[in-house]
Amino acid sequence: MKKDSKIYIAGHRGLVGSAILRKLEEKGYKNIVVRTHKELDLRRQEDVERFFDRERPEYVFFTAAKVGGILANNTYKAEFIYDNIMIFANVIHSSYKYEVKKLLNLGSSCIYPKYATQPMKEEYLLTGALEPTNEPYAIAKIAAIKLCRYYNEQYGTNFISVMPTNLYGPSDNFNLETAHVLPALLRKFHLAKLLRNKDFGGIRKDIKRYQIGFGLDQRVNLESEDSMREILKQVGVTKDYVEIWGSGEVYREFLYVDDMAEGCIFLMEYVDADKMREISPDYFVNLGTGEDIKLRDLALLIKNVVGFEGKIKYDLSKPDGTPRKLLDVTRIKELGWEAKGNLEEGLRRTYDWYYKENY
Repeated sequence: MKKDSKIYIAGHRGLVGSAILRKLEEKGYKNIVVRTHKELDLRRQEDVERFFDRERPEYVFFTAAKVGGILANNTYKAEFIYDNIMIFANVIHSSYKYEVKKLLNLGSSCIYPKYATQPMKEEYLLTGALEPTNEPYAIAKIAAIKLCRYYNEQYGTNFISVMPTNLYGPSDNFNLETAHVLPALLRKFHLAKLLRNKDFGGIRKDIKRYQIGFGLDQRVNLESEDSMREILKQVGVTKDYVEIWGSGEVYREFLYVDDMAEGCIFLMEYVDADKMREISPDYFVNLGTGEDIKLRDLALLIKNVVGFEGKIKYDLSKPDGTPRKLLDVTRIKELGWEAKGNLEEGLRRTYDWYYKENY
């Protein structure tokens, strides 16, 4: 890419897209095109093709998707598979039709089998059954990977994919119904800290900004301290403890989103489809830290970063999800890129951002 190349970031308001936008601007890229969901509904083929025809982007960072945590994935199954398949098909096809020079498709580590050998290598794709709680989303993501592969093979396009581990950082989704585990835990501990400090003004600001989910926002009376206490208790937040889904005994790998953005830009600048084909027949590479953490230990780490002095409880009636999800990052390292940050530092940066957004 040149500094004046026309670059489209699909999903620029999301966790990854916003980080890529920040990093591109830092690196001096000036010709960046973005659209909000209201301005362009990527599920509508006609609208997407009209946009590509008018703007003619040269490079596409494809980060747009309907995303959520284990609860959202397991609740809105039809929405997750339909919306994502439509989004992926429309953007990838339009990138081919309007001669995009290169597209980078953002995948997800959920594409790998539930009981895949750890750490997970690129060749493990479609070698076993998926985790049932996020199967619809995973199938859509796999379809996007295959679309990129087969457009490359049939039409000679330059489309590559990257499979990130669990991401976190500024601009994450903190709605407790739809959030992934790390932002959900961070917010729960923050709210519990506010309750412990009797900072109901802070709780009001937090709920107004991020909402709670589960239909509870319509039921909470923000003028009543008792109402706020009761509603937060229903999502496992009190002044004395924070309740966490499952046993806390499963493992997850986490990558700070700015590191992810650096990796994506590196791949867009230096690794084309021909080179990616040498790594994987499906033209993708894992991107992560190569290290994981037990969720029980993650909860303790977040509790300490936030400064909550209460206890942690575990709701064993709730699912744990996949036992372990650790990516093998050997090949991305061989290409010349490696994650730099560490988890505690990333958590502190994320919490600092979250706190400043509310005060």
